[in-house]
Amino acid sequence: MKSAYDIILRPIVTEASTDAMVLNKYTFEVARGANKIEIRNAVEEIFKVRVVKVNTLWRRGKKKRRGQSVGYTPDRKKAIVTLAPGDSIEIFEGV
Repeated sequence: MKSAYDIILRPIVTEASTDAMVLNKYTFEVARGANKIEIRNAVEEIFKVRVVKVNTLWRRGKKKRRGQSVGYTPDRKKAIVTLAPGDSIEIFEGV
């Protein structure tokens, strides 16, 4: 059984994700093998909020080059979590 902190890796704070907070949507980087149910339970356990909807998407790694060697940044999985009206996550407030 994975811990909630193993599923939610870090919050993603970008201009687009900050604008989505007005609509009660919060963006997190999550574990690659996590499904929507696990993500929902982890967010509810960590932040003590009620989750209405979870959308997930993959961000493919970008090609990077350093001299002759070519590599890729790692693939990442993002989750956009919609909270119930009236709920919010305090660590994002004032961002």
